[in-house]
Amino acid sequence: MNIYQRTGFSGLLCICTLTLLAFSACSPVKKEEKSMKDIHSYSEPDKIIVRHIRLDLDVDFDTQTLAGRATLEVNNIAGVDTLILDSRDLTIERVTLGEDQRETGFVLGGEQPFLGQPLRIAVDRGVRTVNIDYRTSPDAAALQWLAPEQTAGKKHPFLFTQSQAVLARTWVPCQDSPGVRFTFDARIRVPTGLMAVMGAENSQEHSSDGVYTFTMPQPIPSYLLALAVGDLGFRPLGERTGVYAEPSVLEKAAYEFADTEKMLEAAEQLYGPYRWGRYDIIVLPPSFPFGGMENPRLTFATPTILAGDRSLVSLIAHELAHSWSGNLVTNATWNDFWLNEGFTTYFENRIMEAVYGREFATMLAALGLQDLQRTIGQMGETSRDSHLFLDLAGRDPDEGMTDVAYEKGHFFLRMLEKHFGRERWDAFLSAYFDHFAFKSMTTAGFLDWLDEKLLQQNPDLREDLRIDAWVYGPGLPENCPQPASDALRQVLAQAERWNAGAQASELETSGWTTQHWLVFLRSLQDDRLSSERMLDLDRAFGFSDTGNSEILSAWLAHAIRHKYVPAWPALQDFLTRQGRRKFLKPLYQGLAQTPEGKEFALKIYQHARAGYHPISAETIDAILGL
Repeated sequence: MNIYQRTGFSGLLCICTLTLLAFSACSPVKKEEKSMKDIHSYSEPDKIIVRHIRLDLDVDFDTQTLAGRATLEVNNIAGVDTLILDSRDLTIERVTLGEDQRETGFVLGGEQPFLGQPLRIAVDRGVRTVNIDYRTSPDAAALQWLAPEQTAGKKHPFLFTQSQAVLARTWVPCQDSPGVRFTFDARIRVPTGLMAVMGAENSQEHSSDGVYTFTMPQPIPSYLLALAVGDLGFRPLGERTGVYAEPSVLEKAAYEFADTEKMLEAAEQLYGPYRWGRYDIIVLPPSFPFGGMENPRLTFATPTILAGDRSLVSLIAHELAHSWSGNLVTNATWNDFWLNEGFTTYFENRIMEAVYGREFATMLAALGLQDLQRTIGQMGETSRDSHLFLDLAGRDPDEGMTDVAYEKGHFFLRMLEKHFGRERWDAFLSAYFDHFAFKSMTTAGFLDWLDEKLLQQNPDLREDLRIDAWVYGPGLPENCPQPASDALRQVLAQAERWNAGAQASELETSGWTTQHWLVFLRSLQDDRLSSERMLDLDRAFGFSDTGNSEILSAWLAHAIRHKYVPAWPALQDFLTRQGRRKFLKPLYQGLAQTPEGKEFALKIYQHARAGYHPISAETIDAILGL
C-alpha cells in the first residue's frame, strides 16, 4: 500500500498469531513472544476457517448499498458449533447451511469502535458451506460512492472499495485478519453502461447486460478484496500489463505507465516469477485517499501521480513489489505491518534502480530517509510507534501505517544488504519469497528465518548488527545506511547557494526531475523564506502553478508556514480537487497552527469534505476539531 505518508519515492495457508511484547519503550531487546489470536479480528480460524468466498451482489447507486449473498466454504477443523465472522454495519437478513440451504441461527454481538460486531452463526460439525444474505450500509467505511460530478467524466457515478486494514468486514462478512487466506469468485451486477472490475481475473470489455463475473484462484487475505464500478476503458501496456481509467484520463494514464512491463520484468529478475497472471492498474477518481493499494492483479492508483513526465511512477513500482512482499508473503497481524511495507519499499527502490539507474534510486532513498527522520521527530525518539514490531492493542491498525513501517523497514533491509553483500542478500530474499509463498509471516518468524539462513554460523552477528534494536527498539540505530550520490550533492549545493542569497535565476537546475526539486525544496532554510524571496522562486520556477502534485504539496507547505498569500488560491484548489490523505493531512495541519489559517482551512473544508473518502475526512475532522 502507498498511503498518505508515502512520498511515492521512496503490500500454504497457515494460521498465524499475534505476538505481544512487554518491554520498555527505551529497551530494544526482545524478551519473549507469546502467541495469541489476532486482536483485530473476532474470528477463530484455528477452529473453523474460511477457504473460499463466493459473492453474488447487486450494486445500487440510488441506495448506495451492495446487496446479495456471500457463500463461504469452510473447514471445521475442531468440529465446533459456532462460526464467528467479522461484521461492521452489515444488515444480516438470513443465514443458511449447505447446498440445500438449511436455515440456521445467528446473532450479532456487541459493537466495538473500528472492529464492528462478531457475527456468530450456528453450524454443525460437518458443515462445508455457509450462505449469508446481507446488505451493506450507505455509510460502510470501505465503500465510497461518488456522484457524477465527483468523477473525471462528470457523467456517471463511481464506486470503489478500500478494505485495508480492517474494513473488508464493512462490505463482506468474513474472517477479517491478514493471517487468513482464501480464494474467491464473484458475480456483480451493475447499471448498464458501467464496468465492474475487481482484484481478480477481469474482463477488458463492457458487459452488455451489466453482469460481470470474476475469479481469484490464488488465496488472498481479506484486506485485498477490492471492487470498482464506473465508466471505465482499458488500454494494454504490455503482454501482461494494462490500465483501466475513465475515458478522459485513459490515454494520459497509458502514457504515464508505459514502463510498467519493464518494471514487472525487472522485479522478476530480482526475486523470481510473478505468480498472479496479469498486473493491471486502475486510476481512480481524485478522492481515493491513498497513493495506491496493491490489490492483486489490479493496483488501485491515485490520479495525483499523473504528472505528465513519468516522474512519479515509483508508486507503481511500490504496488507492483507488493505482488511479492505483502500479497505473496503477508504480515500475519497488523503489528507485523513492516513485513509488508518495509520489504516493499526496499523492493521498490531496487526496481527503480534497475529501470532508471542507481542515481535516481539513491535520490528516492534520500527522500525516504528524510520522511522517516521527520516522522520519528514528530513521534518522539523513544516512542513505541517508532519500533518496527508494533503494539496496536486497543487501537485502529491504521495508526500503525506510518513512515516507520515503510522507511525504517526499508533501511533495516538496506543495512542487511550492505553487510551481507547484494548477491548473497538477493539469494536470501528470493528463497524467502519462494519458501513462504501464499503464507503469512510474523516478525518472530522472519527473524528465525534470518537466523537460520544468514546468522547461524556467527551468533554474534545479531548483536553486532543491532537487529533487536532495529525491530524492537525506538528511533533509528546508528548503523542506518546514509544514501549519497553526485546528483544529491549537486542539488544540495544549489540549495546552499540560494540560502546564501543567490537569486533563483542564478541557480543551475537544468535537467532536474521531480526528485531533484523535492530535495531542493526540503533544503530551503525557513529563515530565508520571506515573501519576497518566495516570490523570486515562484516567478523563476512556477511552483504555485505546477501540475506535479508532489512538488506543489512541498511548495504549499512552505507557503502556509510563511504566509505566502500568492499561493493560497493554488492551495484552495489543491485541497478541493483531490482527496489523497498524504497531501491533505500536513497541509491542513499547517493551516490549523494559526487562527487565520484555521479559518481558511474550515472555509475550504466546508466545500471539499463531501468529495473526500471517509478515511481522509476522519483525519481532517480530528485536525480541525470537528
